[in-house]
Amino acid sequence: MIRTDTLEYSDGSTPLEGFIAYDNAVSGKRPGVLVVPEWYGVNALTRRVGQRIAALGYLAFGVDLYGKGIRPAGFEAAQKESAPYYADRALLRRRGNAALEAFCLEPLLDQARIAGIGYCFGGIALLEMARGGAAFGGLVAFHTQLSTPMPAPARPGAIKPKVLVLHGADDPVVPPKEIEDFIKEMRAAKADWQLVAYGNAVHSYTNPDMPPDEGGTKPAAYHEPTDRRSWVAMTDFLREVFA
Repeated sequence: MIRTDTLEYSDGSTPLEGFIAYDNAVSGKRPGVLVVPEWYGVNALTRRVGQRIAALGYLAFGVDLYGKGIRPAGFEAAQKESAPYYADRALLRRRGNAALEAFCLEPLLDQARIAGIGYCFGGIALLEMARGGAAFGGLVAFHTQLSTPMPAPARPGAIKPKVLVLHGADDPVVPPKEIEDFIKEMRAAKADWQLVAYGNAVHSYTNPDMPPDEGGTKPAAYHEPTDRRSWVAMTDFLREVFA
């Protein structure tokens, strides 16, 4: 049975509230996965993803980047709430690292096997953590922006996690130049990286709350085939990271 428990932690004086999901029929320590949500923060979709991760036998941690009780509803509220973190990537890295530190205190976690998956804004957070030297096994970024205003690491070994980017090939939010620059960054850092581009998919392709793009004109839309295929790619990647 999948159990979900609230997890309160903090970043300095900022109280944060995420959740832990796990299969309580499984005994002992297990690999852990940070689940970092879109800019809407911890919500029902984040919990569903966390429960699916737990059903794979992992310990899932739904990460709160904003603060306890801050759950923006709607596009404009999410845009406003996330703006300070887009502008201040050091803050975003610190908030993500606070979650990683809190996760490492969980008694069910195998601390030698930690990965993260992030959606849109959550993917940005994981990439920034990796650029800042955070030491965990791997990260998966779904339909996320790839650029950073901070200096990109060029020293071999600077990016410690294995990196998997699952990109919608028709995503107008991530232009080709951004992808080219990201590839150059990964090569300069000699990172272990992969980038998969899915045809006919745009931004937010994993979010079933987004209407599908039947006319081929929306910048963000759910795309069931890519949602399904990218989940398979993620599970294969996690097995490799945790082997």
